[in-house]
Amino acid sequence: MTEFSAGEPSVEFLDGAALPAQAGALHPASKLGVAKAGSKERNGGIDALRAAVTLLVVFHHTAITYGAIGGWYYREIAPSSSPSGLLLILFCSANQAWFMGLFFLLAGYYTPPAYRRHGTVGFVRERLLRLGIPLVFYFLILHPVTVALAQTANGRPFLRVFEYLWSHGMLEPGPLWFAEALLIFAGVWLLWRGWRGTAAAANIPFPSDTVLLVAALVTGIAAFLLRLVWPVGVNVGFLQLGYFASYIVLFAAGCAGAEQRWLEQIPESLKSRWVRIAWAAFPIFPLVALFGSQVPWLHGRAEGGLNLQALVYAFWEPFVAWGFILGLLCFFQRQFAQLSGVWPTLARRAFLIYIIHPPVVVGVALAWRDVAVPALVKFLVTGSLACALCYFIAGLALRIPGVARIV
Repeated sequence: MTEFSAGEPSVEFLDGAALPAQAGALHPASKLGVAKAGSKERNGGIDALRAAVTLLVVFHHTAITYGAIGGWYYREIAPSSSPSGLLLILFCSANQAWFMGLFFLLAGYYTPPAYRRHGTVGFVRERLLRLGIPLVFYFLILHPVTVALAQTANGRPFLRVFEYLWSHGMLEPGPLWFAEALLIFAGVWLLWRGWRGTAAAANIPFPSDTVLLVAALVTGIAAFLLRLVWPVGVNVGFLQLGYFASYIVLFAAGCAGAEQRWLEQIPESLKSRWVRIAWAAFPIFPLVALFGSQVPWLHGRAEGGLNLQALVYAFWEPFVAWGFILGLLCFFQRQFAQLSGVWPTLARRAFLIYIIHPPVVVGVALAWRDVAVPALVKFLVTGSLACALCYFIAGLALRIPGVARIV
């Protein structure tokens, strides 16, 4: 039940500066989480959360390598009902409910400030530079490299596969579907802003429980309806539209809350309620999926269709996502008044790690595929080594002239 993603997004991977300070009482976490960085303010908590979730994306795709469900370049162990298989499937299903949605929320949150800094022409140029160039680079280089590397496991020569993909135009964005989606979202936001005009944003308070509940219900309905047409796993222009209900809602929420700095003044009581809701909802879909084949009225495919499993899955995602996202935003902003140790460099390299991780994960997995150890051990070792290698390679790449300007 997982998208070929990562799922993953500089704070939305692009704009690291927090919004200008404004009057008003903030959530205690925000007072701890904002620190000066040169002439700009940065939110240390959001930077740290973005970096941590980027590493989660690496482990997410590693899990698919060793038995979880989802699209990926190299699969060493097929999905199964073994204990390790079920744990990895649950791990990826839980991630998919919220982690890419978090990136879209942050992307929306930093879109209006980016526009204010650059103006229309500069904003378009920055989006094309920071999203378009990585997208094209992945299409032309990293995708065929990763496919060719994975195919060596089947005895096919690396260079021959690479040449075949290029000559036949078999190129895809892989996890950089996220950059493709953000380019579309940025264009739609610009059109909406042009239609709305330049009037100052209304003083919109942080969404109430009722607003969050309605948003979750609307998102669930929209996801269920989208999956009647485009079930999970079906790509349209390299995008799995079945997942886009929550992405659109969260990106729009980020844009709406930018002026009032919603993410830095999350009400504590509201956050606590939605975290409890998320944990209460969390076991529902796994139980439905586990017993679906044994209970007649639960038969069906959660990926989409007129069946109860698909309905439960569509509503389960936003109720889990809202609580996890709010809880993590508050937790990380409480913990990180200022980034220190490895965190500043990890945050700086996060987008590059997101871009380069597919060939690294595949390469590490291939390097010891003949070693017979349990799947969960392979998952932990390969994921950890891949994260460390991506961190190191990203640091080297940032020394290349021009790279730092793009990412």
